[in-house]
Amino acid sequence: MTAESTDPRAPKGATGATRKAHAAMAAALPFAADTADFERVGRGLLARSDQDAVLNGFGLPSWDFAGYRYIDEREPAPETVNPSLWRQARLNAAHGLFEVVDGIYQVRGYDLANVTFVRGATGWVVIDPLTAAETSAAALALVNATLGERPVTAVIYTHCHADHFAGVRGVLGESVPGDDGVRIIGPEGFLRHAVSENVIAGNAMNRRALFMYGMLLPKGERGHVDTGLGRAVAGGSWGLVAPTELVSETGTELTVDGVRIVFQVTPGTEAPAEMNFLFPDHRALCLAENCSAVLHNLYTPRGAEVRDALAWSGYIDEALEQWAPLADVVFGSHHWPRWGSQDIGSYLVKQRDAYRYIHDQAMRLANRGLVATEIAEELRLPPGLADEFFLRDYYGTVNHNAKAVYQKYLGWFDANPAHLHPLPPVDAATRYVEYMGGADAVLARARRDFEAGEYRWVAEAVNHVVFADPGNQEARLLQADTLEQLGYQAESGPWRDFYLTGAQELRQGSPTAPGFGSPIQPDVLRGMTTAMLLDYLAVRLDGPRAAAAALRLELRFTDSGTAHLVELSHGTLHHAARVQGPTDAVVGLGKAELVRLADDPSCLDELLESGAVTVAGEAGPLRELLGLLDRFDLFFPVVEP
Repeated sequence: MTAESTDPRAPKGATGATRKAHAAMAAALPFAADTADFERVGRGLLARSDQDAVLNGFGLPSWDFAGYRYIDEREPAPETVNPSLWRQARLNAAHGLFEVVDGIYQVRGYDLANVTFVRGATGWVVIDPLTAAETSAAALALVNATLGERPVTAVIYTHCHADHFAGVRGVLGESVPGDDGVRIIGPEGFLRHAVSENVIAGNAMNRRALFMYGMLLPKGERGHVDTGLGRAVAGGSWGLVAPTELVSETGTELTVDGVRIVFQVTPGTEAPAEMNFLFPDHRALCLAENCSAVLHNLYTPRGAEVRDALAWSGYIDEALEQWAPLADVVFGSHHWPRWGSQDIGSYLVKQRDAYRYIHDQAMRLANRGLVATEIAEELRLPPGLADEFFLRDYYGTVNHNAKAVYQKYLGWFDANPAHLHPLPPVDAATRYVEYMGGADAVLARARRDFEAGEYRWVAEAVNHVVFADPGNQEARLLQADTLEQLGYQAESGPWRDFYLTGAQELRQGSPTAPGFGSPIQPDVLRGMTTAMLLDYLAVRLDGPRAAAAALRLELRFTDSGTAHLVELSHGTLHHAARVQGPTDAVVGLGKAELVRLADDPSCLDELLESGAVTVAGEAGPLRELLGLLDRFDLFFPVVEP
């Protein structure tokens, strides 16, 4: 047992209420009776790395094997970890090179996702090259060392989430796809959605991702354990290489380095651009991230567009009817494969039914007049679905997925006019605390409820005290203790990490790095069209400060040979790929220079002097525009005002 610290800001152990909740969970699920996943996860193991970490160019870990060995070695679960999540963590702790079927191999446990290698006629066809170049390169090295060295001849992105494309340089190096015969294949809409998630909403999403994936937490029984979807997100260098060809229709068949592949396009499912595909000659079906050994997210807590549960269920049904009969194994972008028609059929049927059930029952209850929080409290998966480990709340949850369905159809407003124009958090919190008799009275009652294990209510009540007075240390520490117990009880890896990161920031304060936003990675920049880049700058524009300004600039991009009109009007930035009428100046530059100017307007003189930027006319309008761009702080506060 971990010795307790006397520091009130230190993590604490599990309370009696948390231990009781864990005992109830342990009694409710068939941990001893259902061990098939432990057989599946080890099947086909060919090689494992014995290194402690995958290091980046600075000698720091991009991926830490040693830091998670305690999971391999411990059973049963620690009292600070939900026993069901601990089971999932033990499965996700498996790492190495695995044979799926002759000619198809996966490296698992090197990142949040899997990377798959298909043996082609002359080289490797790589599916989903992870998040970081360092781990992707390490996976390729393991494959080549075990199976014989071969060049990479093609890369397939199953979808537009970063853990499936951002490590591509680890398998490609600095080669230019297409020029050297390497094909990059992705679903239609891949680039647009990859950029929108990582650029337009990038700073806010990245801050929330720090919570969701526990990236600021220590590893261990009182910190980050597992995301449910995989062990963790790899650190290191990442980029984006645009596809050289897109798949837009189901039934499209391509031969890639001698390997036949038939595609099923599944937009609006786990990602807005995604696809499954069948290897008919291998009798193997890749289900991307549409079927995983978790209940997935219809709304991801890091933030994204709500996903379409009805379409998702429909595409799984299509795969079940058309492609599954042609496969002896199904595998995906996360977790472990399933072999044999019986295992495959049960898996797909229940995944299909779970998303359909949540969709239909959420809307049934909405049509009876229940609001999102009421629906989430009432809706449960039925027997036959709820008792399947691959539909447990390890990543998505029935609770927040039910709210997502409501949001997709009905939005944020629940029709109660009292909720139409509420006060913002600080104003509301100040009034709540005053109405409840002041902070001392709230905290006295909250401490009693904490001792009774009423953690959800304590978190809601004490949050008002923190937002009314963020300097109230007693409130911050009680709220941290409360979030911590909620984290320990959570079956969902992201819920655990959100709660524990919130507790850590209440105890230690939010991280500080003023002016440090989420930079655009060079490969992402190269992958962006000029229109995408200018849309990003429009999001950076401080509208209130720009409201009275008006200017027109012609931007001539030296790297693409294109010209764009940029017009500032009423606090909005418009652009067009045609220039008509007079402009205040003509600016010559590359995309990289424009991004550098947006991040640091003070470098304009340096760029003008070097000739990297030229201005025909006065530079004043360009300086004015750059001065109106906002700067984002990655570490904006979340659990305090």
